[in-house]
Parts: sequence; C-alpha cells; structure tokens
Amino acid sequence: MTSGSVARRLGAQAGLGVSKVPPQITAWFWLAKVCSTGQGEATSDFLYLHYGKLVTGTIGVILLVGALAWQLSVRRYLTWVYWFAVAAVSVTGTMAADGLHLVVGLPYWQTTTMFAVALAVIFAAWYLTERTLSIHSITTFRREVFYWLTVIATFGLGTALGDLVATPLKQGYFRAAVIFLVLICIPLLAHWRLGMNPVLAFWFAYTLTRPLGASIADWLGVSHSLGGLGWGRGVVAIVLLVPLVAIVAYMAVSRVDTPAGEPVPVPVRARHRAG
Repeated sequence: MTSGSVARRLGAQAGLGVSKVPPQITAWFWLAKVCSTGQGEATSDFLYLHYGKLVTGTIGVILLVGALAWQLSVRRYLTWVYWFAVAAVSVTGTMAADGLHLVVGLPYWQTTTMFAVALAVIFAAWYLTERTLSIHSITTFRREVFYWLTVIATFGLGTALGDLVATPLKQGYFRAAVIFLVLICIPLLAHWRLGMNPVLAFWFAYTLTRPLGASIADWLGVSHSLGGLGWGRGVVAIVLLVPLVAIVAYMAVSRVDTPAGEPVPVPVRARHRAG
C-alpha cells in the first residue's frame, strides 16, 4: 500500500459526510500543510525582523481575521479559500508563540505547556459539545469554529515545541526537523498497521506538521552561526510559497481532495436563482 493510499484512509475513516474542510485527506494535503507551516514561520520572522512587533502584529491580526471571515462565510469547501485560511493561521500562529517568548519573555517550555493545555481544553469542549472530533463532520458553524480554534492552537503549540527542541534542548534546527519527521510517521504507521483511531491519528500528525515545517524553515533561513544554511527568511518564505501554491492549484483543478461522485452543495442563493 502506498503512502498516498494510507493518507487517504487516514482521512476517509475519520468521518463521513460533506464538510467545510477537505473531504478527502491525501498525501497532497500533508505536503501542502508542511509547506504552509514553513512558509508561515519564515514570513512571520521576516516581518518581525524588518518591521518590528507593532507592524507585524497588525498585519497578523488583519490577515487572520480576514482569512477566517472569508472561510466562515462560504457555504462549502473551496480549496483556495480553505488553504488561504491555513496559511494565514500559520503566520499568526508563529507570531503568537514567538510573541509570548520574545515580547512577554516566557521560556519555551512554558509557552509549549500553555498551548498544549489550550489545545486539550478546546478538544474537550469540542467533544463534549458535539460528541465528535472528526474533521469530516464540519457541517455546522459551531463545529467549524471549534475546528479553527483547534488549528490555531496546534500552530501555536507546534511553533513553541519546535523552538523548544531546537534551542533550549540544543538539538539544532536540522536535527529537530529530523526528529519531527520521524515522529510524524508514528500515527501514519500506527493507523495503518495497529488500527489506531483515525481521528486521533489525524490530529496527532496534524499537530506535528507545524514543528516539522517550522524547523525546516528555520534551518534554511537562519545564519550559519545558528546552525542554519543562511538563506534568509524572505528567500525561504518565497521558496516555500512556490510549491504551496502549486500543490493547492493542483488540488483545486484535479479535485483530488474531493471524493469521486460526492455531490457539491449549491449555495442557497444559487438554488433560489435556479428555481
């Protein structure tokens, strides 16, 4: 069985039904997710280093609010709208985690703990309210709000965790990337071979994509003195944006993230006009 078919099983078995998020989770989804996390890390760092915390924070808030408002306003899953929201959360998630460390002065172990607790609370509230954490059940406004709160928390947690492993734990960015690459294989293999719950496997892997992508971006961007390749944050942001846009464009055109034969919901206004 190929990694792509395993990835599809991981998403397909997590739940059923039309939702506001990708109906089919394929290998393309995971590639886009890792690219978006790295791109968001590099973009946030570039803005902070060149424009300071006030301008960077303002851009982050506008980007996040605008992207989520657009995503929440559409009536069905739209590839470009969804991934624009993911990219926006990636940028602002980095800003939130880095802000707590650089501006507030909290050590990485504290910010990691804070975001882990926040994620656990959101998961608990989501499950107690909806009795499901499946991404394929995102068919109501309330469930979608829970979903995006979870995504924001995973980005903050992943950013803090990646920095914790790379710097205070002295593993360096490259070694941290390798560590998270190995860890992200655990839920994939556990679901495939050991029957791990698909919802748990999905969120396990989803959370780890953040420190993986961020560690790769940091390794490419930071100076040689810090253990990186010294490309610069701006260059890395552009380098990772290119494959991200290409992958999203492929998914949008091929509809590989939409199961064959699944009906596409028609917006209410469109149905009224058709009638």
